[in-house]
Amino acid sequence: MNAQQIANYNEMLACMKSTDSNYDLELIKKAYECCVAAHEGQKRRSNEDYYIHPFNVAKIIVGLGLDSESIAAALLHDVVEDTELTAEDIRREFGSDVELLVDGVTKIGRLNFSSKEQQQAESLRKMLIAMGKDIRVIIIKLADRLHNMRTLDAMPEQKQRDVSVETLEVYAPIAHRLGIRPVKEELEDLSIKHLDPVGYEEIENLLALRKPQREEILDEIKINIAKRLKEEMPDTEMTFQSRVKSIHGIYRKMYNQSRDFDEIYDIYAIRIITDSVANCYNILGIMHDMFRPIPNRFKDYISTPKPNMYQSLHTTVISRAGIPFEIQIRTAEMHHTAEFGIAAHWKYKEGVTENNQSMDERLAWIRQILESQDTASDPSEIIRSIKVDLSEEDVFAVTPKGDVINLPVGATVVDFAFAIHSAVGVRMVGAKVDGKIVQINHKIKTGEVIEILTTNQAGHGPSRDWLNIAVTSSAKAKIRGWFKKERREENIASGRLELERELRKNQVYFTDGEYEKYIAELSKKLKFSAPDEFYAAIGYGGLLLSKIVTRIKEDQIKKNATQKLQNIRTVKTVHRSKSSDGVIIEGIDNCLIKLSKCCNPLPGEDIIGFITRGHGVSIHKRDCNNVPRIISEANEPERWIKAYWDSKQKESFTSTLQAMFINRDGIVVDVMNAINNMRVPVHSISAKETKDGNCVVIVTVSAESVDHLRSIISRFEKIEGAYNVERINQ
Repeated sequence: MNAQQIANYNEMLACMKSTDSNYDLELIKKAYECCVAAHEGQKRRSNEDYYIHPFNVAKIIVGLGLDSESIAAALLHDVVEDTELTAEDIRREFGSDVELLVDGVTKIGRLNFSSKEQQQAESLRKMLIAMGKDIRVIIIKLADRLHNMRTLDAMPEQKQRDVSVETLEVYAPIAHRLGIRPVKEELEDLSIKHLDPVGYEEIENLLALRKPQREEILDEIKINIAKRLKEEMPDTEMTFQSRVKSIHGIYRKMYNQSRDFDEIYDIYAIRIITDSVANCYNILGIMHDMFRPIPNRFKDYISTPKPNMYQSLHTTVISRAGIPFEIQIRTAEMHHTAEFGIAAHWKYKEGVTENNQSMDERLAWIRQILESQDTASDPSEIIRSIKVDLSEEDVFAVTPKGDVINLPVGATVVDFAFAIHSAVGVRMVGAKVDGKIVQINHKIKTGEVIEILTTNQAGHGPSRDWLNIAVTSSAKAKIRGWFKKERREENIASGRLELERELRKNQVYFTDGEYEKYIAELSKKLKFSAPDEFYAAIGYGGLLLSKIVTRIKEDQIKKNATQKLQNIRTVKTVHRSKSSDGVIIEGIDNCLIKLSKCCNPLPGEDIIGFITRGHGVSIHKRDCNNVPRIISEANEPERWIKAYWDSKQKESFTSTLQAMFINRDGIVVDVMNAINNMRVPVHSISAKETKDGNCVVIVTVSAESVDHLRSIISRFEKIEGAYNVERINQ
C-alpha cells in the first residue's frame, strides 16, 4: 500500500478505537488490503481511486457501531461485482458471515428485469428478503447509498435526479423504519439538494440567517430549564441538547403544506435526556408550567412507540420572547435507540443489547410486507403498497378496549378492521368512529376510537370494492387471500368475463383460435400454471385488469406493426416521398411525417425515423437522447427507419432561441434591429429580468436551414451584453 492508503486505514483505525468496542482488527486490515488490491487501477466518475468508495462506506458502518464482519463486508461489497474475485474467494479468506453479507449487498444491486416497474418491485422484494435474513445487509446498503449520494455531483444530471427520487422513495423510508435517524435525514437532505437545488438553498440561507439569534435564545432557554429542573428534581440525572430540524423536514412543510418558514414551530428543539420513564413525565409537567404549550402539539411516543421503536415525549411551547420551539424528553436508552435504531443492537459498549425475541419483534414488519406481496402479481401494485407500508407518517387509532392500532396516514376503517384480525375484517359490516356510524372509506385520524361492527352470518365476506378502499398491503393481501380461497370458481368466471368485456370495450379482437392460444402464452409469461389461474387472479384482484388490457393492446399493435413492416420490406424499389416538412422516408411512400418535439430536428441535421402506433413516422435527430446509439440493440429495431432531408425542397421552419444579456436599456430594440437587418420573419418575442438581475430574451423566428439559424445566433452574439445564445425546444 502507498502512503495515502496507509493514512486512510489509520484514519479508520482511529475511528474504531474511539468507540471502545472490541473489533477483529486483523480481519478488518486484511479486508482493507484486499479491497485496495482488488480495485487497483479502477476509478470512479469523480476520477478518484475506486477503493475510496468502499473505504468511506466502511467508515459509515464504524460510525453506526456495527461489528467487525459488517466493516469487512463494507470494504468488500463491490469486489465480487467489479473485480475478478468470487464469492468463494471471500468465503475462503474471510469466512461465511462476511461472504453472506457481501453476497446479499451484491444481489440487491445486480438485478435485470423486462420493465422498470418490475425491476423496482423485484429490487424492493429482494432487499426485504435480504433484510429478513440478516439486517446488516441493508444497513451496509444504506451506507453504500449514503456515500453515493454524497458524491452524486459527478453523475449526469438526469442520473442525479433518478437516484435522488429512488433514495427519497425507498432508501430513506427504510432507514426511517430501521430507526437510523442520521442516515435517514442526510439521505433526504441530499435528495432534495439534487431535486430542487433552489428550494434547498433557500432553506439553507434562512437557517443560516436566523442561526446566531436563535442559538443565543435557545442557550438562554437551556440555562433556565436546567436551573428550574435542578431546583425541582435535584437528585435526577439529566443532559441537555439542541436540535435543528432537517432541511428536508422543513422543505416538506414549506412547499408541500404551503407554510411560511416562521410558521413551522418545530424547527428548533431542546432535548432533555433523563434516567427513567417516570422522570420523563415529571419533567413534562414542569415544562408546561414554565412555558405556554401550543394546543394539539403534544405527542406521547413513550406509551405509543413509532413502528421503528422510537420513543420520546414531544411538546411544542412558546418562550417568553414569543418564539415557538419543541421540547423532546426521553431516557438515555430511548435516545440511543433514536440515534442508532436497529444498529443499536451491535453497540455493546453502551451496554444496550437486545435478545433475539426483541430483534424479531422489531423486524416483524419486514415479514408482514413480504407475506402481503404473495397475493399481488402486478408490479405497480407491489411498489405502491410497499411504499405505503414504509411511509414514515402514521396515525394512531384506539379500539373500544383501549388497544392502540398504528396505521399509515390515509388508512381507512377497512385497514383498521384487518389490522385487528383477519376474522374481524372478513366479518365486518360497518364501523363506528367516536360512537357515530361512518362509511367504510372513512380515513382514520389520530386519537379516534373505532368500533368494528361484525356479523356471524354464514358465507359473509368482504366486497371486491374493498381492494380500492384499503390502503395497507396487509389488508389488501387478506382480502385477496379470502377471495382466492373461498371463491375460486367464481373468480375464474368473473375474471374471464371482465377481461373479455374490457377487450371488447377497447376494440381488441382476435381471430378464431387465436384468443385461447394467446391467453395460454400470456399466462405462462406471467408465471401462472394455467389460464384458469390467470383468470382467477383477475377475479380476486391479484392482477389489475387495466394493466392486462394495456399489455394485450400493445402486443396486438406490435404484431400488426411487424406485419406492416414485413409488407413494406418486400418492396424492392426505394420510393422517395416528399412530405410537407421536406423529409424523405426510405421505403415508404406518402406517409404522415411528424417532427419530434424532444429534439426539434432542423434541415441539414442528421435524422432518423421511428414508425409510431397510429401517428405516422416521427422524425428525430440521430443524436437525440430518445434514439438508441446502436439500432440493432434497441427493443424494437424494426421500427427505426432511414430518413433524410430533401435537398431539392426549400422550406422555412420555426425555431426558438434564448439569448442571455447583461441587463441594460434597449436590449429588445437591438434584437429586433438585428432580425430586421437579416430579413428574418419573427413569430414571437418576449423579455424578462432574471433572478440574478440580468435579462433573458426568447424569440421564435423562421429559418431556411441549420446554417441560416447558426448565422442568426452568430448575429445575436454580437449584440452588446450578450453572453449566451442557444436554441431551445418549446
